[in-house]
Parts: sequence; C-alpha cells; structure tokens
Amino acid sequence: MTMNRRAFSVALAAGAVSFISSRGMAARTPPALARNVVLVHGLFADGSCWSEVIARLQAAGINVTAVQNPLTTLPEAVASAERVLAQQDGPTVLVGHSFAGMIVTEAGMHPNVSALVYVAARAPDAGEDYPALAKTFSTPPATAGIVFNGDEGRLSEIAFLRDFAGDLPEAKSRVLYAVQQPFQKALLAGRTTQAAWRSKPSFYAVSTEDRTIDPDLERFMAKRMGAKTIEVKASHLSLISKPDEITKLILEATGRT
Repeated sequence: MTMNRRAFSVALAAGAVSFISSRGMAARTPPALARNVVLVHGLFADGSCWSEVIARLQAAGINVTAVQNPLTTLPEAVASAERVLAQQDGPTVLVGHSFAGMIVTEAGMHPNVSALVYVAARAPDAGEDYPALAKTFSTPPATAGIVFNGDEGRLSEIAFLRDFAGDLPEAKSRVLYAVQQPFQKALLAGRTTQAAWRSKPSFYAVSTEDRTIDPDLERFMAKRMGAKTIEVKASHLSLISKPDEITKLILEATGRT
C-alpha cells in the first residue's frame, strides 16, 4: 500500500519520538558558558541580515562574528565557517539561518563550538538527502520563486517580498532584496557527512508563518534532535522581524539569560 505525503510526514514525526533518546539527548545537555557567537547566513542573503541580532548580542557583552557564506558548494561554505571558528578564543555558539543549518550541522563539530542554534534552518542528519526529506512535507510557496541564470540561483522580487520577508515593511524588504547574493546550483547538492547536533547542545527557533521552509518540517527537525525549541510568529526572516526572541535564544545557548 502506498502512503501519501502527509501520512508519511505524520509517520516521520511519530517515529522521531522513538529515536530522540538515541540521537538527541546531547542536545538537552546544558551548554558551556560562552562569550563568542558565530552567525552564518543562508540563501538569498548576506551577513548583514544578522545586524539586528548582532547589536543586541554586543550590548549583552558577547563577541560576535558574522560569516560571509560564499554560497558556492557545501564544503566551501563549511570551510568558511571553520576558518572563523578557529579564530575564536574559547567556547563558541554557532548559529545558522535557513540553508546555513547545513553548515552548522557539519562545522558544528569544530572543537570550539559549545552549542548550536538553528533559526528556521535546515537540520539534516549525517548523509541525509535533505530535498527528499523536505518533499515529505508541504512545498513552501517560496520554492516556486527561485529563478536560475545558468548555475546561479536567486529569489524573484515578488517571492522575496511575499514569501521570504513577508512580515517586514516593504521598504526594508526591498533593501534586503537589493543585497541578495546569488547561490550556485552545486550548493544544493551537498550533503553533510556528520551531524553535530548528535553531540552538542542544540536550540531551534521555528517560524510559524514561514513560507520558505514548511513550519512542520522545522518542528520535525527540532523534535528529532531534541532541541530546546521556541516558536516565533514570524516569516522566514525572524532574525530581522523578531530579533529580541532570537537573541534571547542565542543567549540561552551561551549559558546566559
């Protein structure tokens, strides 16, 4: 008997409960006290998307660095994060938004990383085919807005304003659209070789109004890893529309309140 996509999604979520104990217990371990935070952006963005969060973390006395993700291939993106992590002095919280969850999952194995934070982000298991997993959930509207020019991909203006940054003032969304960085098609084919959330304390912020990643998929991944999870009524860009909530979660990951 075949199983439709929605039924399969429910089965996946139910099955997650049974293996959180073996895969996600480390995520519940209290994080070490950290004064460093490294932030990684995803597709359709650059490091400036973290500006609101950066200002709040700095005000709390945190040393913050935003990685400029090259958006070329997964190994090159991971390497860019690892170079920044190697420069940190002591325990460091690694934070990823959207596609950068792939990078956090791989680069999070770096010895300087004390905890992981996923913000409406991909959170694959080691070797997992993330696109195949995503297809077991509803297809988000933004997917139809991705346009390619050869091997370079971008989000169309209408999809960016409506499906990526839908809860931001239009004027601000247009500024963000103007600095959108193209990604290489090869980036989407990458798979992680290890899953740092198996061994590091993990935190997840679900965007309940997300039109770029299905919120139910976000909930599934957060539950699978046993992450400390919050739900934020926000678009995919919760780091901009709800920076207080995202900053608070990151500070919790540093071992502070």
